[in-house]
Amino acid sequence: MIRLISLIRESVFNLLLNMIFREASSDDIPQMQFVRNSVKENMLSDPALVPDKDYDEYMNVRGNGWICEIAGRVVGFAIVDLKENNVWALFVLPDYEGKGIGKKLHDMMLDWYFEETKDPIWLGTAFNTRAEKFYRRLGWKEAGTHGSKEIKFEMSADDWFVLSQKRQ
Repeated sequence: MIRLISLIRESVFNLLLNMIFREASSDDIPQMQFVRNSVKENMLSDPALVPDKDYDEYMNVRGNGWICEIAGRVVGFAIVDLKENNVWALFVLPDYEGKGIGKKLHDMMLDWYFEETKDPIWLGTAFNTRAEKFYRRLGWKEAGTHGSKEIKFEMSADDWFVLSQKRQ
């Protein structure tokens, strides 16, 4: 019953904001760059370190990407890398955080990833951030550190299957 109420609430909210979730295209990259460079945590020291060609390669050669748009504006996106089995990006504009956009993008991304492979997926995010809490809440398991400044999380296909059954 609680899950049904949650789904109804999410559907009404999506209708009110007219959220559109879809696969990303190369045409979305400038707006995705804007989202990536607008975040308050996990900021790039130099935005030039991640050029448009990297987005294109990760979405179209190495994996896939998804966006959420409202009124033609990209407000969040996710990209997964099949070659390195990791989440390359998941970002939401600060004004749209807490509205379920990140979770929906996350779920779409992992559903697709585990349809393509059963290899575990990993990601790195800064310590003591909202992102760290977000991934813990969604069932990711801590797996050490990635470099010296990030926590490493992993998700197995089996764990994702169990978690996705719970959300249905």
